[in-house]
Amino acid sequence: MSEELAAGSIEDREIATEQDYVDEVYVQLDASTQNAKALAAEGHQRGKLEHEGGLVERDAMVFQAAKRIAQLDAAHEGLVFGRLDIDPSIDVLPRYIGRIGVRNAERDVLLIDWRAPAAAVFYQATAATPQGVVRRRVLRSLHRTVIGVEDELLDDQAETDLPIIGEGALMAQLSRARDRSMHSIVATIQAEQDQAIRAPGKGVVSISGGPGTGKTVVALHRAAFLLFSDRRRYEGGGVLVVGPSGVFMRYIERVLPSLGETAVALRSLGEVVGGLRATRHDEPAVADIKGATRMSELMRRTSRQHAPGAPTSFRIYWRDDVIVLDPGVLGRLRRQLMSQGRRNRQLPRVARTLLDAMWRQVQGERGRERGREAFDDDMLGHAGFVEFASAWWPPLDAKTVFGWLRDPEFLSRVGEGVVTREEQLLLAKSWAAGDISIEDVPLLDELRYALGDVPQRTDDERDLDETGLLEGGVDLQELTTISEREYAPGGLAWSAPTHRIEDDGYAHVLIDEAQDLTPMQWRMVGRRGRAASWTIVGDPAQSSWPDAPEAATARAEALEGKELDEFHLSTNYRNSAEIYAFAAAYAGRVGLDADLPDAVRRTGEEPAVVGPVDDLEAAVREAVVTTAGRVQGTVGVVVPVARRSEVNAWLASWPELADDAAGARAAVDSSVTPSGEDRVVVLTGLDTKGLEFDGIVVVSPQEIEDESATGRSTLYVVLTRATQLLTTVG
Repeated sequence: MSEELAAGSIEDREIATEQDYVDEVYVQLDASTQNAKALAAEGHQRGKLEHEGGLVERDAMVFQAAKRIAQLDAAHEGLVFGRLDIDPSIDVLPRYIGRIGVRNAERDVLLIDWRAPAAAVFYQATAATPQGVVRRRVLRSLHRTVIGVEDELLDDQAETDLPIIGEGALMAQLSRARDRSMHSIVATIQAEQDQAIRAPGKGVVSISGGPGTGKTVVALHRAAFLLFSDRRRYEGGGVLVVGPSGVFMRYIERVLPSLGETAVALRSLGEVVGGLRATRHDEPAVADIKGATRMSELMRRTSRQHAPGAPTSFRIYWRDDVIVLDPGVLGRLRRQLMSQGRRNRQLPRVARTLLDAMWRQVQGERGRERGREAFDDDMLGHAGFVEFASAWWPPLDAKTVFGWLRDPEFLSRVGEGVVTREEQLLLAKSWAAGDISIEDVPLLDELRYALGDVPQRTDDERDLDETGLLEGGVDLQELTTISEREYAPGGLAWSAPTHRIEDDGYAHVLIDEAQDLTPMQWRMVGRRGRAASWTIVGDPAQSSWPDAPEAATARAEALEGKELDEFHLSTNYRNSAEIYAFAAAYAGRVGLDADLPDAVRRTGEEPAVVGPVDDLEAAVREAVVTTAGRVQGTVGVVVPVARRSEVNAWLASWPELADDAAGARAAVDSSVTPSGEDRVVVLTGLDTKGLEFDGIVVVSPQEIEDESATGRSTLYVVLTRATQLLTTVG
């Protein structure tokens, strides 16, 4: 028998052995799934009981059963991925590592959850410090079938006859074709990555490193680890994951479910604020204005302005007196109310404040004899007064107030000393269309906090006050206008909005591409993590925000008082060495202070530079078709913002890419999700943040560099997105 055949038979035998064990685990997993479904059915049956306790018990059982079913279903793919063979003097049985923990009917451990302390050695053992591990094996599976194994001999001094198969799991993983989603690295986590993942769940963990070092996927695995280690805290308080774009969030959305975790909120920067969704970026010059800290002062001033069309005076005759609330009196009352807190929180005090000022003007004998109580009753029953009070101090939502800024005269008044005349013109133009941009979302959030929630009476307050009167005897129901009822769901006066700002806190906040956050975005995200632990991921050299010191100050304010642990990743697993050398040389030429990780993989394929060219479309066509023909996975066509529609039209007309043209058309609008089968996508430089492709074609790189103040950083990011082939055309 030849050596090749012998090696093949050994590998086949090892795969068959592992398949037997994997089958046993899946039998138990299926049994656990059936048990969870039976528990859910029992919970529904108990709900038929006619007492409240039965309903509560049912809800709890069904909720827990549903969570377990979701976890078991999510873990099916690649359930068993690791095996540790320990020094026989420590343990004679192998230990299997998987996405979740599984026990058999006798409660013996079949599979160790990768997050458990007992699994840490799978990631931390090395040839230098084997920690009792003789052989580490990674199982490669397709659905429930083991299709290969990759081994590492960690202790070559141990007496063992264990076969060693494959060239190493990490290199096998790095060479696979990319698709439209990020995948977990749970089977190939490296030691320096594992340290960041298992860092204590307190304060701030900062994960830095150059392109391709796995910062994002490490941070997501950390979120899964935290949920495993303290589920009550993190699942109860919530975990918020914030990324740069909708494209990016769709790219990473499968990672946590594949690790058995579904109780996580994934939000792009345009979706952080409840009830808002923005997918469009402003032009760089406008984005730089909206992102600056000084915009918080503009929003504060805006929140304190008169509502357009609000009455400026009120006059009424009562008994022997003419009572007048002139602009001077109303201005004083307005300042008095504003000094007591957020605008909407003063709504219960408005009528009392107005009535106090009006009663002080009652001097006639008949009025004084009637008394204050009769005065209040008459005013609150007077349609003119109710209409005035409602119009003078209406409940306001952030979207309504933000709309005031579309009036150039209003913007000029509140913006004096905050934004220049030229900046006002740019802002007015950006707001004229009416739709909001990603950069507008933090401004709306600032207004939400400046305005405050509309107060909501508790059930106890309603029980104590059957007449509907609150502070000062004000009938809130009578003071509720039609527009206020629309703002307050349920038709009750000043009831709470659907999403209250008091509910914005999370137990853990994870920020990816943190170097791109503007000061206003740091303020927005910071509000959601005041009592949270944090994971922050970023690389300063990839920043798209031009004023790094201003952003650093805003970040420090958001994280004030929290302990900081820093982890640096130093190995580039994404790019081939040839591609990263090309990107690093560019960073050096343009003066970027780039973190340069070591690329561990060579392909022999140097990046191609095409140009200058006379026919850009023809050159791009040739580059894209060639790249798509040479790689099995995804191809990214990265274009300047101004050329996005143009290049999309080109691709849609090329018969060579007929199968991929639909993906190109869909990807032109980053708010659209291309189907999972589309390989060729068109993106701008900012859209590529955090993504990776088998092949990248960069169209007119000089234009990408020139389109913003941070264009060099953006182009550097673009040059580091490819795993196999890189071509620049222009």
